[in-house]
Amino acid sequence: MTESLDPITEAHRQWTAHGWDDAAEGMEVVTSITRVQQIFQAEVDAALKPHGLTFARFELLRLLSFTKTGALPLGKVGARLQVHAASVTSAVDRLERDGLVERQANPDDGRSFLATITTLGRKVVEEATLDLNSQVFEDVGLSAKDIADLRRVLGKLR
Repeated sequence: MTESLDPITEAHRQWTAHGWDDAAEGMEVVTSITRVQQIFQAEVDAALKPHGLTFARFELLRLLSFTKTGALPLGKVGARLQVHAASVTSAVDRLERDGLVERQANPDDGRSFLATITTLGRKVVEEATLDLNSQVFEDVGLSAKDIADLRRVLGKLR
């Protein structure tokens, strides 16, 4: 019978064996989070693919749909999503090409633009949200206590 070996636990053992004790636990945490992110990303991608969205574009549409006017300055989008301005520009460009967002001059600041969700964008993000909720978010495979603990710890890291 073959024994199941957790590769990340084995990497921790190797780190320690090679004298990197001070870094072993951090390596295990970062590697574990990276691996879990890959697993979740695959699930999210599968749920969003039928809607023609990436998670970045979904987040942007969802953010816009939560606002009173359906619009935000591009700079504010980046700050709220915690992403670089170039990433916002790229996502808005793609969403605009797909007819899900319109770029408009900001009436409060002539130097900036607003990203405004379209009617089609609202429809797509609502449908995508239902799929993400049912296929990914409603059951991440952890107990309520584990989820609360993880949210607290990840909040510290963010």
